Amino acid sequence: MISTYSLRLPKVVFGGENPTEQLSNALRAEGVTKAVVFTDPSLRQLGIVDPTLSAISAAGASVEIVDDIPAEPSYTQVQSVVDKVKGMGADVIVAVGGGSVMDSAKLASVAATDAYTVHDLLSNPGQATKRLKCVAVPTTAGTGAEATPNAIVAVPEDEVKIGIVNDAMIPDYVVLDVRTVKNLPRKIAAATGIDAMCHGIECFTSTKANPFSDTFALEAFDLIVNNIERACDDADALDAKRAMQVAAFYAGIAITASGTTAVHALSYPLGGKYHVPHGVSNAILLSPVMHFNEPAIRERLALAYDRAIAGEAVTVGEKSAALIELMDSIVEHLDIPKSLAELGVTDVPIDWLAEAGLKQQRLLVNNMREVTLEDAKAIYEQII
Repeated sequence: MISTYSLRLPKVVFGGENPTEQLSNALRAEGVTKAVVFTDPSLRQLGIVDPTLSAISAAGASVEIVDDIPAEPSYTQVQSVVDKVKGMGADVIVAVGGGSVMDSAKLASVAATDAYTVHDLLSNPGQATKRLKCVAVPTTAGTGAEATPNAIVAVPEDEVKIGIVNDAMIPDYVVLDVRTVKNLPRKIAAATGIDAMCHGIECFTSTKANPFSDTFALEAFDLIVNNIERACDDADALDAKRAMQVAAFYAGIAITASGTTAVHALSYPLGGKYHVPHGVSNAILLSPVMHFNEPAIRERLALAYDRAIAGEAVTVGEKSAALIELMDSIVEHLDIPKSLAELGVTDVPIDWLAEAGLKQQRLLVNNMREVTLEDAKAIYEQII
């Protein structure tokens, strides 16, 4: 656990009953005259964007909609979106969508300038400054992008994903409205929910864990393991879905205060090379990495067990093992693949994956147990 730590948060978070309507007053107070809404066609068709559009109109602002943002975008695709925004004369960017939409909006909020490009931020993220206010309305309960200074983009020429991190990308306003996740397909709810579960347990077992991150990581993890299955299985379980939405936000705060570890680090090559959805790649790697890390994080896993389960396990070792088993059983219950073979991926280049994974030192330095090249190969061998 580090001795010096900090906590950075969005300016305002709206939650509770119909919180999107509260956005109007905030936009009016900011003097917003024009908003650009980032979203995707399916969300528009389902009417999920409508409450946000109504709130913007009620604030007296005009709206321009950008809905051609691809899933898991490359930095060049995000740059194309940014170039559109530059000429729109907007005061604020409002993201209504999942992680890709929110990450694109966050990048646009700092990259709507000729001073630097998204590509420039890959190697020098520190140069980014806020150019436009940003509002995040997450439509999945998982990525936590609404709370973080991170934006993930694919780098096709290297077949990997890279996280661009700058505090200026923390959204100014966040709206947690359960109506946006009520009808989320089970497959997406499961993958994004497991992503959030990984955020919670990884941040709690990170070398950068601290009292601030622990508060949010543990609460997020507790909420997730006790609500994720019902939230995914029961379309009418609004209490469980709301708990997942809050938990995903808390887990995002934990990322900001601490950081994820080897699960996320080793998942990036899977997303970059095979386009495996982020939550699925994390789910595939969760058990192998947790078992690898267990000797170094046993006490922390036992603490998480006491908080979230409080079952019959007695010793620290029993609690640690039981927690890993629980996470594994949740992944299985949600019908998420546990191997690349289940995704139709064969002839896996273990050496390349291991080398690509080891390049993710931004995250691997957070891992309690050092991951060597041979360790990475052994972990990847388990998920073929």
